[in-house]
Amino acid sequence: MSRWSALLLLSSAAACTHAQSPAAMPAEVRSVATDGVSDSGFAALLAEHWDYVMRRHPMWATELGDHRFDDQVHDPSLAAQKEDEAKARAFLAAAKALDASKMTPREQVFLALFIEELESNIASEVCHFEEWTISPRGNPISGWSYLSDLHRVKTVKDGENLLARFGKAAWSIDLEIENLRRGAKQGWFANQESTRRVIKMAQDLLQKPVAEWAMAKPAAEPPADWSDADKQRFSGALLKVITDQVKPAIQRYQTFVEQEVLPHSRDEAHTGVGALPFGQACYQARVEAFTSLKKTAQEHHDIGLAEIARINGEMAALGQKLFGAKDLAQTLNRLRTDASLYFDTVESLEAKAQAALDKARAAIPNYFGILPKADCVLARIPDYEAPFTTIAYYRPAVPDGSRPGEYFVNTYQPKTRPRFEMEALTYHESIPGHHLQIAISQELPAVPGFLKHGGMTAFVEGWALYTEQLAEEMGLYEGDLDRMGMLSFEAWRASRLVVDTGVHALGWSRDQAKQFMLEHTALAPNNIDNEVDRYIVWPGQALAYKTGQMEIWRLRREAEAALGARFDIKAFHDVVLGQGAVSLPVLRGRVEAWVAQVKATPAS
Repeated sequence: MSRWSALLLLSSAAACTHAQSPAAMPAEVRSVATDGVSDSGFAALLAEHWDYVMRRHPMWATELGDHRFDDQVHDPSLAAQKEDEAKARAFLAAAKALDASKMTPREQVFLALFIEELESNIASEVCHFEEWTISPRGNPISGWSYLSDLHRVKTVKDGENLLARFGKAAWSIDLEIENLRRGAKQGWFANQESTRRVIKMAQDLLQKPVAEWAMAKPAAEPPADWSDADKQRFSGALLKVITDQVKPAIQRYQTFVEQEVLPHSRDEAHTGVGALPFGQACYQARVEAFTSLKKTAQEHHDIGLAEIARINGEMAALGQKLFGAKDLAQTLNRLRTDASLYFDTVESLEAKAQAALDKARAAIPNYFGILPKADCVLARIPDYEAPFTTIAYYRPAVPDGSRPGEYFVNTYQPKTRPRFEMEALTYHESIPGHHLQIAISQELPAVPGFLKHGGMTAFVEGWALYTEQLAEEMGLYEGDLDRMGMLSFEAWRASRLVVDTGVHALGWSRDQAKQFMLEHTALAPNNIDNEVDRYIVWPGQALAYKTGQMEIWRLRREAEAALGARFDIKAFHDVVLGQGAVSLPVLRGRVEAWVAQVKATPAS
């Protein structure tokens, strides 16, 4: 028996007991957890918390360069969930027991944010997500397919660890089924459309030869410096574990979802989380978690309606200039039906995205003092995911420099992808949007790990949306048609305030949500389908974009008014980005303190 075969037997057996051998926390990992904190009590708590998070999320640990758990996977069992809940309360009690008066002002901010994060996680327990959530980006197919890309195989030990992880896949997938079955007994089910999409993902995958699966990619590309024997054994062992263990588990998952979930899934008239018994409490908890504000769903809804009216007015005026359109409806119809405004090929789509990325990369030194070391590259959303997901997303660089930040763009059916949106999309997802902000955050000195590698969604998404308009100021848009794409994208994010609250709190159907977006944005119908289904499975997240963007612009306008000629755009951006993805109230405090400092400093 080869060591590869023996490893498969051992990893399968280990999955049954999930025995995780303790691993001491290396100094470099502790440093990540406690960076910027000198208070001994707070530092010890941050180290303990970070260690627990890495143990519970070993794939994320691998991605962040903590390789203690490279042969482990996340434990989705009920017992592990209960442990998480107990630990969160223990960490919160310990954090509140610390004497903040003995800390520096900066440490006091970190402590407040740490407490806020723990309280948010505890408040969200009411949602019971593990027991009913099914979505195209939250299922075993996407999760285990991503592993082969996340877990880089360079050494034989890396290969052994990857096999050990896949040896635990069936155990993990069966536990996911168990969680969903437990929720089903309570009458908790996912929405119908997302359930259908995941079933289709499973069907498409199971029809392919295993060698063509994304999970099996490392089998076709073993490291060149391995011996031929090691290459053959590793490739054979990986294909075997996927064929013998992972594939049957995915088949079980598909059968379960098709037979036990789909018949009871929430129909289009009851698609929001509000249809669940705990739905209203869950939604309010997620609204506060994603926005960091104590506003109600109705307040967010009303802000969205006002913003939509303003942006639609600008779109109608620009549509008259571009097309001679007499109103918004004519403008939107032209944007959706004129084939010349859409891409012909995957190559033309990627070329425009790459050109925009290159243009932004060259322009940012004029607007930012702090620049990241990590680069950003263009990538395609994988084929198994592309038909079922949104138009683009960003994946952060690996802190050790082994992988750059990646801007993933959806190239599926390029003739349905508008040219006029590509520049705004690129600036949002890459530079000066997500990549610039997240890469800077990862590289910041003296910021603890929970904030450096996490942070507030309203800040992260608000920043990216802010930069779509900043790009106009930077001269990055080619012309009025691309500026129309910018306005359409802002209308899209404003519509999220309306649609997300409508679906989850105000009883809207899926069709109502789609119709609103058709009438108020230039998004293509297939994009609207994917977007609405994303909001349905991710309650509250869509509110973060416009909420954060509006606050960042508000802070900038206030700073410009207060400082006049002394306002420095580079300094403003460095202050905004200089402490990680903080909550919006903390961001306001930072900017106001900077303004006061500048005003108190004699002009040179």
